[in-house]
Amino acid sequence: MIPSVKNTTFLILIIFGFLFFLFNANILSLNYKNISSPKQIKSIEQKVEINKNSHKSKVEKENVIKDFSYNDYKLQNKEIIITVKKGQTFLSILDDFNFDNKRKFEIINSINKIFDLRELKVNQKINFIINNEEKVKKIIIELSYNTNIEINLGPKIQIEKKQLETFTEINSKEYLITNSLYADGINNKIPNQILIKLIQLFSFDLDFQRDIQKNTKVSVSYEKINVKNKSESSFGDIEYAQIIIKNNTLEYFKFLTDDGFIDYFNREGKNVKKSILKTPLDGARLSSSFGMRKHPISGFNKMHKGIDFAAPKGTPIYAGGNGVIEMAGVNGGYGKYIRIRHNNEYKTAYAHLSSFKKGISKGVRVNQGEVIGYVGSTGRSTGPHLHYEIIYQNKQINPLTLKLPSGKILKGSELERFIKNYKMIYANHLNNLFE
Repeated sequence: MIPSVKNTTFLILIIFGFLFFLFNANILSLNYKNISSPKQIKSIEQKVEINKNSHKSKVEKENVIKDFSYNDYKLQNKEIIITVKKGQTFLSILDDFNFDNKRKFEIINSINKIFDLRELKVNQKINFIINNEEKVKKIIIELSYNTNIEINLGPKIQIEKKQLETFTEINSKEYLITNSLYADGINNKIPNQILIKLIQLFSFDLDFQRDIQKNTKVSVSYEKINVKNKSESSFGDIEYAQIIIKNNTLEYFKFLTDDGFIDYFNREGKNVKKSILKTPLDGARLSSSFGMRKHPISGFNKMHKGIDFAAPKGTPIYAGGNGVIEMAGVNGGYGKYIRIRHNNEYKTAYAHLSSFKKGISKGVRVNQGEVIGYVGSTGRSTGPHLHYEIIYQNKQINPLTLKLPSGKILKGSELERFIKNYKMIYANHLNNLFE
């Protein structure tokens, strides 16, 4: 009887345990279905996609705004650059833009108050700034490398002459002459403007045809002037210049004198300038010397009372010294002729010119090195050249053998200041050459 009860109890426990297991298995199954039902998963995925799309939409919107701003900026600042051509007027340039006649003359009259538009030069640049309605909102006329005129075309025209920001650096070069000072300078990348100034500086002491020899050493430092936000640059003064011909050294330093003038002096403080130039033009060839010669036209022997420099027609001619124009006009076989009175003793004369510089006439005061006219072949002449005379006490003398007095000589505290100045210039020159 007891074994029977034990067996029954054991069987009941087994059945109860089995039922308990089934019950918990169902609960686990239901919970799994609730967590991972396809409907709920889809809902979650939709929420994730919405957030994702929302972020993407925001980024795309920002990019659209950025693109719009950039394109709008470009439209607002469209620029057309006009380079003035020969014979072109400012009015004819305005004809290419959307202005009525009244507006054209308003613009021209406004500009003429501060700049004479008749003075526009060939290759001068004019910038037209166009807005998104294809209307000109600003005109910029480049007067020089660092000066613009800006014309704002609102209902009321506003004009401003603007100085651009510049900064200066010193460039130094050194080379040997194998052909000519000018040609070899160009080959060594020295700017044309600086070479012309170099020739003028040494023209007081040198005859460039006779004195310059092969392997003559040239050394120069000069100012390069850069303009902020522009690729173009200009060139200022020569700071230092040296020419070595055999054992003869010519060397000059820039210096601001006590009386406010920029000039050039050697190490002893003696001014480079002489009273009269021996060579009053650049790059010319001596074609006929002073003295007796067979005249090329008449064929007779005749005294040649000056020197001739062969040069292309139109080559600029410089005043040989400070003075007053005594004559400017046609003078018989001399053709177009200028004579300058420098003081009570010296005069210079220039013959066979093609033309005079505008403003040159009798009584006009000129400075040494100032352009007075241009090489030609007027009068009794076989080809373009300059006939140059130096007249001393009303008698022509040989310019090439003339011993000319020096200019200013520095003394005292001015000389002391110059010595400090030239040492600094020379140190900078050497540093630039060998850095």
